[in-house]
Order: sequence, then C-alpha cells, then structure tokens
Amino acid sequence: MLVLDSGGVTRLARRDRDTAALIVALRRRGLWPPVVPTVVLTECLTGAPGPDANTNRLLNACDVRPVVPERLARRAAHLRTQARRGSAVDALVVAVAEPGRTVLTGDDKDLQALAANAADVTVETV
Repeated sequence: MLVLDSGGVTRLARRDRDTAALIVALRRRGLWPPVVPTVVLTECLTGAPGPDANTNRLLNACDVRPVVPERLARRAAHLRTQARRGSAVDALVVAVAEPGRTVLTGDDKDLQALAANAADVTVETV
C-alpha cells in the first residue's frame, strides 16, 4: 500500500507526462489507489475550487481516510517524540503506513527520521 503526504499529493496532482508515467508504474506495482489521511488535506489544499482542481481530481482516485483513531494519534505522537522532528501530519502519515507500507513524499528528511522508529515503513521521494 502507498500512503501520500502533502508533497506526494502535490506531485501526483501534476498533469504532465512524467506524472502519468509515474501513476502507471505505481499501478503496475500494485500501489494504487494510494491512501491519503484527511489531515494531509490541510496541507495540500487551499479551499478554493480553481487552485485545488487538479488536487481534487487526484483525491477522487485515492482512498482518503477520514478518521484518525485515538490509537493512531497516540502512535504518531510516540513516533514524533522518538524522532524529535516532523510535523504532526508527517507523524500521522508514517503511523498510517505501519506496518510494511511505503510513503511517497516530496521532502523526505522528516519522514525518514519518523520512519526510522516505525515498523517496516519505507519512504520514497518523488
């Protein structure tokens, strides 16, 4: 399973040939549709229909998870405390990816630090 942070959403929302090829490759690897925790929407949307059009088009093809259960929030807090870096949203993205999933991001420094304390989470940068 593939989990997207805001950088991953922004990257995959581009409408160009490279992005289309990347999505085809993700489908071939069985990593489609990606999961997007709803907290990620706070970072990747503006709330305006025009600027959000491409992102909304992508999100319609994703598995947007609307609820952050207490257990998941507590796990994210623990990962963030151990890593001593990363936002709450980054920590939730890594917690959603546990165990054995991949996070796609545009900036991997904080996510790599969080994933170092997670159960079998891989971070890939696009």
